Amino acid sequence: MKGTLGTLGTLAQVRSYPGSVQLLMVNQFTINLGFYMLMPYLATHLAGPLGLAGWTVGLILGVRNFSQQGMFLIGGALADRFGYKPMIISGLVLRIAGFVTLGLVDSVPALIAASAATGLAGALFNPATRAYLAVDAGERRVEAFALFNVFYQAGILLGPLVGMVLTGIDFRVTCLAAAGIFALLSIVQIRALPSRRGNDSNDSKDQENGRPERVLTQWRGILANRPFLLFSFAMIGSYVLSFQVYLALPLEVRRMGGEGDFATTAVALLFVVSGLSTILGQTKITAWCKSRRVEPGRALTWGLLTMGAAFLPLLGATAVPVPGGGIGLWLLAAVPPALSALLLALGTMIAYPFEMDTIVRLSGDRLVATHYGLYNTICGIGITLGNLLAGAALDAARAAGVSALPWIALTLLGLACAAALHRLDRTGRLTTPPHTSRPVPATT
Repeated sequence: MKGTLGTLGTLAQVRSYPGSVQLLMVNQFTINLGFYMLMPYLATHLAGPLGLAGWTVGLILGVRNFSQQGMFLIGGALADRFGYKPMIISGLVLRIAGFVTLGLVDSVPALIAASAATGLAGALFNPATRAYLAVDAGERRVEAFALFNVFYQAGILLGPLVGMVLTGIDFRVTCLAAAGIFALLSIVQIRALPSRRGNDSNDSKDQENGRPERVLTQWRGILANRPFLLFSFAMIGSYVLSFQVYLALPLEVRRMGGEGDFATTAVALLFVVSGLSTILGQTKITAWCKSRRVEPGRALTWGLLTMGAAFLPLLGATAVPVPGGGIGLWLLAAVPPALSALLLALGTMIAYPFEMDTIVRLSGDRLVATHYGLYNTICGIGITLGNLLAGAALDAARAAGVSALPWIALTLLGLACAAALHRLDRTGRLTTPPHTSRPVPATT
């Protein structure tokens, strides 16, 4: 009953926003649904039916990640220059082509090109979507980003389940179904999403000749925004920590519980705990923070502290003697990682809406999509380096027989990032520049 009331309350909140904001939320749910229908099963398809070598599979998957993270800045700049709607639709169409190609070809060059296309698609529509949401939500953008995260996580949670059913028939069916979802979404966006851009079109013109300011000039201005860059680097840790749901936690479950059905179920439980807790708790936590008038800097600090503390259950488990088998071993293998996943989700729920809002404020409400693009690029590079170090720590811990090492390192990372955000907040570097004002939607 409570779950039903919570769902109805969430839907009522969504309906209180303009139609464009509602559509962007459904848009993000559908994007994640289609993406996670396909991507979790792509590696198995490449290595199994297609018989590709492991390094080739890694290359194809890596190209997708690199093309998305490396092109976020370009996608954001294009959105600020040409408007948000064209970039959203261009990204959707490009992903349709990528998914169809992944399902129908078996040559390595074509698979690499398709993988690059799916990544570039995300670089086009992600910054544009967030900038559009920030503009149209106005003063309520913190609450809007909280709702946005609910739809985001719902797509991640449902997508693999749908994909598992379709992949059981044929992976090509999954690819074509995902492409069909994106095609339908594209039609809806073309017909129903208003054209929109930020309020900085006049500010971004050259003062001498009235022409649009050069992109490199805009980038130099953003790179000179020291508070924004410091905030971006401080937030890298949050993405490294949250990504451990996909890296360190599943590896720990399999290290303790083996490679059988139990490990598969326990790993699935991690994603269910993370997704469901966000769907059920995100709006409540954000509403609580707003009701207590929690400042954005304090919320961000609390979020990072919670994410750092997420690895304490795993650290505590290293002090418990490992049972030889039975239910004791199962509990030790499943419960601490599940608690960690829950705390990581809680920390993300506290921080995420204020994180997205802080990017807009530090941008001065100017070139918002470009700021989102650069922010995503910085955090994406940080995730790659952080995961390399996390993987190295896991290997070193296993080789040295010091199982507590990675959990200590990840906890310290959370504390360090929380301290950095607290410092930025105390020195006033997370506040709105005094010469800026709230953006006003500009329909084109």
